[in-house]
Amino acid sequence: MKNLKVYRLLPGAQTLCMLLAIVFQLVNMTGCSAGTATTVPAAPVATVPAVPAPKEPLSMLHTEGSRWVTADGRAKHLKGVNLGNWLMQEFWMMGQGANGIDDQCKLEAKLDARFGYAERERLYALFRENWMSARDWDMIAKFGLNVVRLPFIWSVIEDEKNPRHLRADAWRYLDDAIAQAESRGMYVILDLHGAAGSQGWEHHSGCAGKNLYWSTPEYQDRTIWLWEQIAERYQNRIAVAGYSLLNEPWGSSEATLATVVKKLYQAVRAIDRNHVIILPGHNSGINGYGKPAEQGMQNVAFEMHFYPGMFGWGQTGLEVHRDWLRCGSTGKGGVCEWNARLTALNTAFFIGEFQPWAGLGAELGGQITRATYDTYASYGWATTSWTYKIITNAGGQGSGTWGLVTNASTSKVPALDFSTASLSEIENLFRLYGSASYEPQQEVMKWMNSTTAPDPFAPVK
Repeated sequence: MKNLKVYRLLPGAQTLCMLLAIVFQLVNMTGCSAGTATTVPAAPVATVPAVPAPKEPLSMLHTEGSRWVTADGRAKHLKGVNLGNWLMQEFWMMGQGANGIDDQCKLEAKLDARFGYAERERLYALFRENWMSARDWDMIAKFGLNVVRLPFIWSVIEDEKNPRHLRADAWRYLDDAIAQAESRGMYVILDLHGAAGSQGWEHHSGCAGKNLYWSTPEYQDRTIWLWEQIAERYQNRIAVAGYSLLNEPWGSSEATLATVVKKLYQAVRAIDRNHVIILPGHNSGINGYGKPAEQGMQNVAFEMHFYPGMFGWGQTGLEVHRDWLRCGSTGKGGVCEWNARLTALNTAFFIGEFQPWAGLGAELGGQITRATYDTYASYGWATTSWTYKIITNAGGQGSGTWGLVTNASTSKVPALDFSTASLSEIENLFRLYGSASYEPQQEVMKWMNSTTAPDPFAPVK
């Protein structure tokens, strides 16, 4: 089975929106940096569920063999979404990337050169305050999800000007995310998406074309230090479901990956005996690790990212999802092959990224999304789709963006040239990310909350 994801690509141009934003009739949004409240215009909300109350108290999770379980040994089905672009920017997700400024390192450098480091820091705080707010956390809960994967870049925590020292506000965003999730009965998986030096060539490791992590012991040592700080702070935090040590670490061989990750595991486990440590797969798979228990690793899960219909894996449509989720023509391929592999390894699984609705149209996308989550849960796998929020210049879901929510077509967002845009234009753009009216994936929301599961693969009668 091929598991390819080399770059995240922006889906094709979006058509006009199907729906106007209908969610936030009762929600007032506060522009955090300006300190002023903005009321979203009222819209019908008949099909949108209220924010559900937590069903039960959170329990410290761990793995037993191939299962994710609560403290008392009950199976826990983790169904969630990524908070992409919040603490690790990907420019296609926010309608930017003009004139070569298309990754976080380039934008930081440009803002430093134009306005100075202190002003860059202020602008990034403004961006982050607006990308995620209470209305976003409420929306995630309305989709019936119970876990978020939180991608972050190393410099959110470590002082880039003083390595191996914490930023003054090192825990501001992680603490807030954990508290917001906890209050809604959700877990958080902490995901180091961009390590110091970059662990891959791709833009989503922070600096495209860099990949210095593997050749630079200093960067590897600083990453160990970083995870030690995280483990020290959160070792007893029940709402933290696990630590995803490195996102898509494809800049080296599978064998080197396993060697480096085992060192990370040992450093974290020496401090934190409680949390699940998630071992990242290579783009070629997980064979480099061997059987974790035989390597002295306990309470772990493997992580892979599966994108049927994308990145060279067939064509977007019903057939590729049916083949993957229903084990192919032999009944032994697709998810069945992976289940057999993980059962033999006696190790739990985390599908950290997948995308089951984009480009499929509202109804089919909603049904396949529910079928995907349910199928993965039937094997006991934890799952977080990519991604919660996409902002496009034109707005609207069209046949399905990559976001559970996007901006409505009535809330267009401009594309800026950060080399020439004024300070006020940049500030206004960042505020728009928090004030734009949303258009959610309504059919995904409907099916994720339905007591009756759909069967999108049933023969047409």
